[in-house]
Amino acid sequence: MHAAHSHPHRHSDRYHETQKSTWISVWINLFLTVLQIVAGYFGRSQALMADGLHSLSDMLSDFLVLYANRESNRSADATHPYGHARIETAATFILGVVLAGLGLALLWAAGAKLQDPSAIQPVHVATLYIAMITLVSKELLYRYLMAVAKKLRSQLLAANAWHSRSDAASSLVVVAGIGGNLLGYRFLDLIAAVLVAFMIVHMGWKMAFQALSDLIDTALDEASVAKIRATIERTPGVLGLHELRTRKMGDQALVDAHILVDPRISVSEGHHIAERARKRVLDNHEVLDVMVHIDPEDDDMEKPSVHLPSRDELIAHLQAGMLGDLPEPERIVLHYLGGKVEAELYLPAAVYDQPAQLARLRERLADFLRDDAYFAEIRLHYSAH
Repeated sequence: MHAAHSHPHRHSDRYHETQKSTWISVWINLFLTVLQIVAGYFGRSQALMADGLHSLSDMLSDFLVLYANRESNRSADATHPYGHARIETAATFILGVVLAGLGLALLWAAGAKLQDPSAIQPVHVATLYIAMITLVSKELLYRYLMAVAKKLRSQLLAANAWHSRSDAASSLVVVAGIGGNLLGYRFLDLIAAVLVAFMIVHMGWKMAFQALSDLIDTALDEASVAKIRATIERTPGVLGLHELRTRKMGDQALVDAHILVDPRISVSEGHHIAERARKRVLDNHEVLDVMVHIDPEDDDMEKPSVHLPSRDELIAHLQAGMLGDLPEPERIVLHYLGGKVEAELYLPAAVYDQPAQLARLRERLADFLRDDAYFAEIRLHYSAH
């Protein structure tokens, strides 16, 4: 297995930019949380208090981002040979579950109050201004965080940005609910609280489901796989690609590929082709590591040569059935192809100096190949020193 390429400077920049943007989000959410909950409590607005708890969940998610960002940027080790990128995915899943749970709790509370219309009170006009300030702040925060997430290609930071966008949308609902309450439709504040709760549940479910898909080794999308396939197939020496598997690892991916090469090239040349294909994928795609398997023939549907004996057994079979008392070949090259074996025998030069011995060898060779179970072809070569 090849070790994953590491980019220390890129990871360092990514880490610091994520930390900076998340701390900005923390302080903004802390301020808005206190402002909304206090104003909602004293201003008698259930919707504003629900939105305040939404902002509180934003702040908690910010701390989760900070933790996941620190842990997922740790280098690979013996226990985690592919690195710690999945910590970010796991954190996204936890955040989604927490959000869904919070939304259900808010939904229950607002629904219970709607059952008792006499308990619904008019809200204070200040709550409307607080809701409008929150709306503008959340939208600006979303735009900032999403810009950083796209720059860093961070799944978790993007999820956190969308959380802020959901807050902005919920704040818009809160503005409408509080405005309706102030106009005399008191129940609209609670209706707004219910809608906010629904939005939180939906966002949490969406985040958790996407993260869970990544944790169970979901493949990259078809367009990304097609681009990786094209990169490998354009590598000089690659004759075909008959198996390509991908699985997400945080915001990157792991790739396994089976490439077809000329079956009669050397092992070192085949390895060189595989290394070139691997490097091209790492250089041109957001991929953590690539494993390239070299195949001399397309064995995607079946393994035609897997039943054949090992090298030692085949050479012993040759000695017993054909070579006998003739000089032992100096080198034997075996090709396992199409369910049979092709052999290349490099004979000592002395064999070619004795016509009678060479004729006897060729006669034995023809008889041996006529009905042999393993060998399809044997070619003789002159071994020069």
